[in-house]
Parts: sequence; structure tokens; C-alpha cells
Amino acid sequence: MLRFVQGFGLAGISLSLYLLRIELCLPAWRFSMTMVANVLAVGGQLLLPALAVLCVDWHVLQLVLICPLALMLSYAWFFPESLRWLLATQRYERAKGQMYQVAQSNSVDTETDESGILSALEAELHQTPQSSCILQIIHTRNMWKNILVLCVNSLSSSGMGQCFVRAVSGVSFSPKHYLVLVGIAMGGCIVLVTVVLVMGRRGAQLSFMIVTALASLLQLGLLNLIGKYSLRHDTALRDTLNRRLSVALSVIGMLTSHAVSHLSMFICAEITPTVIRGGAVGLLMANAAVGMCVTALVDLQKMRGFFLLRIILTCSCLLSIICIPLLPETTGQPLPESMAEGEGLLRRPLPSGEQHHLLTRSEVAEYSRVADTPMHRQGNDTVNGIRTS
Repeated sequence: MLRFVQGFGLAGISLSLYLLRIELCLPAWRFSMTMVANVLAVGGQLLLPALAVLCVDWHVLQLVLICPLALMLSYAWFFPESLRWLLATQRYERAKGQMYQVAQSNSVDTETDESGILSALEAELHQTPQSSCILQIIHTRNMWKNILVLCVNSLSSSGMGQCFVRAVSGVSFSPKHYLVLVGIAMGGCIVLVTVVLVMGRRGAQLSFMIVTALASLLQLGLLNLIGKYSLRHDTALRDTLNRRLSVALSVIGMLTSHAVSHLSMFICAEITPTVIRGGAVGLLMANAAVGMCVTALVDLQKMRGFFLLRIILTCSCLLSIICIPLLPETTGQPLPESMAEGEGLLRRPLPSGEQHHLLTRSEVAEYSRVADTPMHRQGNDTVNGIRTS
């Protein structure tokens, strides 16, 4: 029971820190700060074996790991609440106090209020705080689809990552395997940063998912076909070749599945509004945890059904490849605050030139007059498509 409570608390700490990083950073710094935090988390996993060797006794190791968490008790007094969340949920009284503290620490004169922000906040102090629930996405048209796609991505990528680990290490697990897996996770963070800078969030996720699905498909049967028809008489050489190719594909699959899992969570935090961001990111974390448990369930069955499990996860990856292009691209975009802003975050539509090719000549004349309507002039075109109000 104590272990359960400890895990419950650590999950809450991870979720809270993730949300605070996302909501405190400017759009240009969100991804870089998130990746710095991921690298530090992997660095902590690399540091764990050294601490275990120095502490010897697991009781001492437990105390050493818990001591830094005691510093988080002071966060309630020294670390500010997310001002974005306070304003989105209409907690204007707390937001006002926090804004005055920030202004005083930055030596800003609050008496003049040239921007008019504080005076506008004073006029809204009578509003009652509002709370939102993740279940409200059921009544949306686009948001629930985006979250569903990201949940499938998170579940399939974490499950495939565990299957790749099992293909390399087998049933036994040694300290050497632990260090190799942590090194692969560090490499996955580096590859993720490079690809996202080149291709963007959505393009990187699509590319990583394609590579993960290809690695799984090759392991499922194509390697056996290659060995069967190319090396018919040399059985030992065929098995050695298949084993080495399987290990290479597993390493690639672990790299890409790790990247997909982290990128899915990050995109979910960017496309969901502030009022339900905690519930949406927590839902993705839960899906990732379920995906990591699938191989443990197979172990209880003594590896029976492992091939069927790989087939199901691979099909989920292929389904995700089809659905990922439906997600909006969020690079450089502000975070949505309300449910309406999150619902209006759409993927990029077809360019006007391509849409003309889909219309008949009689319809082109009608389409050309759309630009003159007041509703079209009020549209806010972004990289994601159209953000409706």
C-alpha cells in the first residue's frame, strides 16, 4: 500500500511539473525546455546505478532518493501558481495578487497601468471561479478526435517499446541491459530534438511512427522470409543474421517509440485548452503506463500470445500513421485557453489553389466571392489552419 501511495504521488509530481513547464514558457521555448527536462530525467536514471553502488543498502538508497522530494514542500510558498490557469478558470482574485507580486519584483509601476491589464482585471473580480472536467471533450467536435489519436499513439508506442525491449533482452534482465536502455532513451531525446527542428511536431511524429511500424513488421516475418530463401543450407549463419538484424531493428524501434511517446504527450499539452490540460495529459500518461504493462501481462501467461500482441500493436501503429496528419501543427503557436479556442484549433486546410481544382467551373465563380464576406475577413489564419472564436 505504501508503494502504491508513493507511485501515486510521483505520478502527480511528474504531471504537475510537466504542466507548469508548458504554461510558463513562451512558444519559442516550450519544446526546448521540455526536452531539457526529459534529458535530466534520463540523466537521473543513469545516476541511479551509481547511487545504488555507493549506498549498498536499499534503505539508505530510499532515503537518498526521497530527500530531494522534501524540498517540494516549500513549493506552495515560493513557487507561483500558473497564472495562465488562474485566468482561464476565472480565479481573478488570486491572479491579481500574483500579478502585483510579479510587477513589484520587476520594479513595474502599477499605478499608471499603461497596458490596462490590471484595470480590466479589477472589473472582473466579481466573477465566480469555474472548473472544467476532461469529460467535457465528449461534447466537442474536433478536440476528442485529436486526444483519441494521441492516446492511441501513446499506447501503441509504449507497448511497442516494451516489445522491442523483450526482443533484445528476453526474459532475463541484467544491469547491462538497464544501462543500454537508458542510453537508447538518451539517444531518442537527441534524435527527437533534431527531427522536430527540421520537420515540425506533426511531421516528426509521423516519421517516427512509420519507422516504428516498419521495424515491427520486419521483425514479425520478413526477416524469416529473407533467411529462408537466401540461406537455405547454412542454418547457423541464417540464425545469426536474423538475430543481429532483429537486435538492430529493436534498437531503432526503441529509439523511435520513445520519441513518439514523448512527442504525443507534448502535442497533447499544446492542443488542449488550459482548463482541461491537466486531465488530457494525465490521460496520455495513463495510456503510456498501460502500454508498458502489456508485456508483464504476457509474462503471466508464460509468453503465450506474444505474437498476437505484436500484431495488435503493429496494427495500432499503422492506424496511427493514417490519423496523425489530422492533427494540427502547433509550432510557434500560443496555447489555447478555453474550450472554444481548443475546438477552433484545426489542421491546415487545402490551399485555395488546390481547392479550385476540386471545383467545377460554375462553382469557382461562387467560391471566389467567399473572400468578400465579413466572416472570412474575421478569420484568423494560423499555421494550424483556422482558429475560430
